[in-house]
Amino acid sequence: MPEATLSRRRLVAGAAALPLFGILTRRAAAAEFVYKLATGQDPNHPVNIRAQQAIDRICEASSGRLEIRLFPANQLGADTDLLAQVRSGAVEFLNLSASVLATFLPVASLTNLGFVFKDYDSVWAATDGPLGAYVREQIGRTPILTVSKAWDNGFRHVTSSTQEIRTPDDIRGFKIRVPQAPMQTSLFRALEAGATPINFNELYSALQTKVVEGQENPLPITATTRIYEVQKSCSLTGHIWDAYWILGNRRAWARLPEDLRMIVGRELDRSADDERADSVALNANLRTTLAAKGLTFVDVDRDAFRDALVRTSFYRDWKAKLGPTAWDHLESVTGKLV
Repeated sequence: MPEATLSRRRLVAGAAALPLFGILTRRAAAAEFVYKLATGQDPNHPVNIRAQQAIDRICEASSGRLEIRLFPANQLGADTDLLAQVRSGAVEFLNLSASVLATFLPVASLTNLGFVFKDYDSVWAATDGPLGAYVREQIGRTPILTVSKAWDNGFRHVTSSTQEIRTPDDIRGFKIRVPQAPMQTSLFRALEAGATPINFNELYSALQTKVVEGQENPLPITATTRIYEVQKSCSLTGHIWDAYWILGNRRAWARLPEDLRMIVGRELDRSADDERADSVALNANLRTTLAAKGLTFVDVDRDAFRDALVRTSFYRDWKAKLGPTAWDHLESVTGKLV
């Protein structure tokens, strides 16, 4: 007899053997609120590991009143679809990169402008300080809001299946996949690359079939989604640092009692700190790990790329788009950009 059949029979038999009061007690203890948290990352990505830990702690701290179910790897739709779902309330919580959120709210891209952060010290000083507070305030004026501090999406690097990208000249005409995000699209088009927006769940096949020559992502994404299988080299451009924001639907958030909102915020903040540390440790090891899998690494002069960008209208265009108030917040931590 097949194991699946045996398992089903055992389950039915076990349920039949339960006392009636046991079944009623379990139903009575059902959660008051059952919410979904969607992500685009592979289940093994630190985002999902730490999110699940936060979910478990939230359930325990709320005595089971709030149950959050995790849906990783774009199970509920592509990033742009999920953004629409969290805005409408079909999904209560969503982990989304700032660069994709910027398709709905341009100011969300303020912290991931091209070549403005050199290291994590400068990143966290900005996002945990007044600049991050300003971005969160602007997000909160929409049908969604942020329910924790920023998580780390990492510094993004360019990979290629054709030529190595060493200088700004090498990027000209290079067919590169970018997310459905205005920041990456405008940055690479300013550098005269052939930037092609493609949803993340279509990325691997686009690289495999040579629709594009390369892509740009943090190293953990390159590793967990096995992008290294269809790429030959990785240029450590660090051209953009990107945040992950845990977004909540405003109406769904308001339905939660204050004590549950406090628990959610506290535990997600704790997991944000853990995920940040995971990301640093992971990146420290991934160059060796990916090199062993055949990916060649190229160290580039980041200042040369930034200088090339300065000679375009990139920063001026974004200053005009984001407005003087947002730009002043940015330059208060980065120094003068234009």
